[in-house]
Amino acid sequence: MAEFATSTAPAPADVVRRQYLASAAGDLEALRATLAPDVEWTEMAGFPLGGTYRTPDGVTANVMEKLGQDWDGWTAHDDTYVVDGENVVVLARYTATNKATGKPIDVRVAHHFVVRAGRIVRFEQFVDTALVRDAMTV
Repeated sequence: MAEFATSTAPAPADVVRRQYLASAAGDLEALRATLAPDVEWTEMAGFPLGGTYRTPDGVTANVMEKLGQDWDGWTAHDDTYVVDGENVVVLARYTATNKATGKPIDVRVAHHFVVRAGRIVRFEQFVDTALVRDAMTV
C-alpha cells in the first residue's frame, strides 16, 4: 500500500480569509505573511490603483497603504467563497468614504486568488470602476 504525504499547508480559502482579516485590521505585516514572495497582484484597469504589483512589500505599499491615504474606512467585506483546488473566488463588497470628496462607496466586487503552498501567488480584482471614480469626483 502506497503512503501519501499529507500537506501541512492551510486550505486555500483559509489563507484568503486571513488576508481579508489582516486587511480589515490594518495589519500589513499579517497581510504580507499571506503573500508569496513572487506574488502578482492585479488591480483592475480603470481602478484608481490599476496595475500589477509584485512582492508582498510592493503590494502593501502600492495598494493597501495608498487606499488608506485616499479613503477613510476602506474595507473589503468577503461574503461568498467559491473554491476549486488552488483557485478561490470571493464575492465581496468595498465600503469606504473618499477623504477628498466625503462621498461614500458601497460597491460589489469579485476577487480571484490562486493559493499554492499556503500563500497567495496571484490575485485579480473585478469591480465597477466607475462607481469608485464617481466617489472621487467633486
